[in-house]
Amino acid sequence: MADLSVDQIKEIRSNVLGAAAKIPGALIGIGILFIILGMIGVAGQVLFSLVSVNVLGIFLFAGGVLQAIHAFKSAGWKSVTIQLIFAILYIGAAIYVWVFPIPALEAITLWLAAIFFVTGFLRLIAALQHRHFAEWFWLALSAAISILMGVLIMNNFPSSSLWLPGLLIAIELLLQGWSLLFIGFAATSLTK
Repeated sequence: MADLSVDQIKEIRSNVLGAAAKIPGALIGIGILFIILGMIGVAGQVLFSLVSVNVLGIFLFAGGVLQAIHAFKSAGWKSVTIQLIFAILYIGAAIYVWVFPIPALEAITLWLAAIFFVTGFLRLIAALQHRHFAEWFWLALSAAISILMGVLIMNNFPSSSLWLPGLLIAIELLLQGWSLLFIGFAATSLTK
């Protein structure tokens, strides 16, 4: 494959960052906001966990209300009863999350541990299937880290349920914030 010229690289970059180049300031601003929220979340993990479980309750409640509206607007449809049952379940889950935030956080933490275990074991299987490639080690290492994360979560359970969801959300906000910030800066350099 031939090396790309500087003009070709600029054209590819402008195509990739084309939409971002229209609003680089917004990307930079949102990136900075996410970074600030992420730092607040890292500093106050328990508060961030409680806020996030309440936001989850808001989404569950809104989903239940929308499901109920959908059921009432589809009166002739055969599965109206099922739609209403889903609406009741969503609203019930929202109320449960609001009334009992600590058990809800514990359930979320168990779910996170299960995700780490399952993805770790699946990555390990994939690594073993691809062990004839030199890079299989990195997949196996990723699998080991995921499984270790699951073990660490379960080792500190249930106390980890107070801080872990907030910490993971804060880390996600930081990563998203930095990526938006760098995309915004790259888009700004494109417009110059």
